[in-house]
Amino acid sequence: MKLTVLIENTALSDDLFAEHGISLYIETGGRRILFDSGQSGAFADNAGKLKIDLSGVDFAVLSHGHYDHGGGLQRFLRLNSTAKIYMNRNAFGPHYRGTEKYIGIDPALRESDRIVYAGDTLTMAEGLTLYSCRDWPLKFPIDNSGLTVLRDRRYVPESFDHEQYLLIEEEGRRILISGCSHRGILNIMNWFRPDVMVGGFHFKDIPLDDGGKERLREAARELSSYDTDYYTGHCTGVPQYEFLREMMGERLRYIPTGTAAFI
Repeated sequence: MKLTVLIENTALSDDLFAEHGISLYIETGGRRILFDSGQSGAFADNAGKLKIDLSGVDFAVLSHGHYDHGGGLQRFLRLNSTAKIYMNRNAFGPHYRGTEKYIGIDPALRESDRIVYAGDTLTMAEGLTLYSCRDWPLKFPIDNSGLTVLRDRRYVPESFDHEQYLLIEEEGRRILISGCSHRGILNIMNWFRPDVMVGGFHFKDIPLDDGGKERLREAARELSSYDTDYYTGHCTGVPQYEFLREMMGERLRYIPTGTAAFI
């Protein structure tokens, strides 16, 4: 499997755009997949610079209904005339940070006949399966980081029932792709126990004070208990990543914009 990072918060070079968001281009088993699209169309500009033809993408996946993952989907629809976009039905929910900032995706996307609602489990092709894990047991509590959803005129804490994960099974290996891991990276690892995990850990809001460092140490110990290689970025947070890296070593890698890796 080849992974190319089309956009992330940081970039390998000044020639590439960076923004708060993530977009991954995945080549596996003869399939080409776009996983998330950042918050703007900049992922597509970077794709051009990286000589990646988005018109040839077979499937697009939206990990969850936040603007920094689905903001570029309208541009993708203009560039690619055939690929379906797989998302959870709850992705169009009214998602907010607190009670003021709307962080959802463009409601106009509902009008596209290329949207496919994935449900709890959906196999897109052999070895490519989406999971929402909505009813899977939580071993660890979810930290909603002040994110809310508007229901019955009330802002209630997010449960992230719009999040989904892509499991790639290739040559006897299991590779899991996540966007922000809002349902908890430790829960996700407990559920899937993949050989490779790619995605954000959503640790960026954990302060590097004594209490925060202990939380990160506990997370690093738990993550290290699996026989898994990790590729992370975006909402993990650079300082938090660097702290984890001290404990996890080479098994944890950061993936800025422009990263191309064979996994």
